[in-house]
Amino acid sequence: MKKTLSLVLALALLLCAAPAFADVAADVEAGQSMTHDELVARAQAETGTFVVYGNTSRITTAAEDFGALYDIPFESNNLKDQEIYTKLRSETGSGAADMVMIQDGAQLTDAIDEGLVINFVPAGVKDAVSEAEQQPALVHQYINKLFIYNNLGDAVPAIQNVWELTASEMKGRVIFKNPESEKVNMNFLVMCTKPEWADRLAEAYRAWKGEEIDLGGYQNAGYKWVAEFLANVTFGKSDTSIAEEVSQETAAGTIGLFVLSKLRSSSVLTDNLTVAAYDAAANGYAVEPFAGFMYPMYTMVNVNANRPYTAMLFIEYLMSEDGFKPWGKNIGAYSPNPALAVNEGDLPIDAWKACLVMEDADYILESFDVEDFILRHCQN
Repeated sequence: MKKTLSLVLALALLLCAAPAFADVAADVEAGQSMTHDELVARAQAETGTFVVYGNTSRITTAAEDFGALYDIPFESNNLKDQEIYTKLRSETGSGAADMVMIQDGAQLTDAIDEGLVINFVPAGVKDAVSEAEQQPALVHQYINKLFIYNNLGDAVPAIQNVWELTASEMKGRVIFKNPESEKVNMNFLVMCTKPEWADRLAEAYRAWKGEEIDLGGYQNAGYKWVAEFLANVTFGKSDTSIAEEVSQETAAGTIGLFVLSKLRSSSVLTDNLTVAAYDAAANGYAVEPFAGFMYPMYTMVNVNANRPYTAMLFIEYLMSEDGFKPWGKNIGAYSPNPALAVNEGDLPIDAWKACLVMEDADYILESFDVEDFILRHCQN
């Protein structure tokens, strides 16, 4: 039903804004085969302020460096995902963004279907990045949210199996941002109910308890784990505040599920924290069946772009070593370009993909009943 509605909205949008869509779509198609120098020439011939929306604060640093490099005036806006999607649906004309950096593959799939954004893969990137990371949207980076625990006291939650987080003694000691307000957290929980992850959770339960799982009315082991995990969770305000909270001396015995890159913050007492996946890798075991989750951040050209060639040049820049520096200088952000190595001491991207739940936009789009199930358990 939602997919049908999206297609209707897409048709309405195209009928109302067909000339702009046609122009930008033609520009993007032409840009796919352009060399770097050709993109630079076209971008510098465009006029007006280059406008960028991104849900990461480091987009501003990247835009500043880009603007200085090519002498292009810019405006960078750090917004929440839903704000960006709302603006894509409402803004046209000179105030519209030219390019967006955004997450949540499910919502992005709808935005693509509605004709709000257009994918652009620079010619120089096509051979460097896998085809799966080029379509339907170019992946700029992966971000991981991991189980990270306070290593102080006598009750350190050094988990080796995620079912340990459902035990009665963990109630109130697990900290996580409410999936009702954090869509990528919702997507993670939805993914846990996908049959392949449910099967792995059932195997992990067997390893933990030494017996077959009793679903007790739940549809599969994923639903059971999600419900029992949420029953023990205390919701935090943000990943930053969760990292700060779990790192305090007074938070002995707690564990959080939050973005790894938050460890870069000076307000986080990193000596008091242990990343479960790092500990597992160092000691020759794995957290069963996952140590957290990872999701992509995408780059897209706005169908209402006033500077489409500048948007394409910026996307090319973001995929380069210099363009990735605002993120790559710290742990917790991973380029799909294998030429851009991870930080010293971090795990390579293939290792993260092997031990983390990955986003599947198609499954998430089909799983509205799962979201309702999760929301009900968030309110209990």
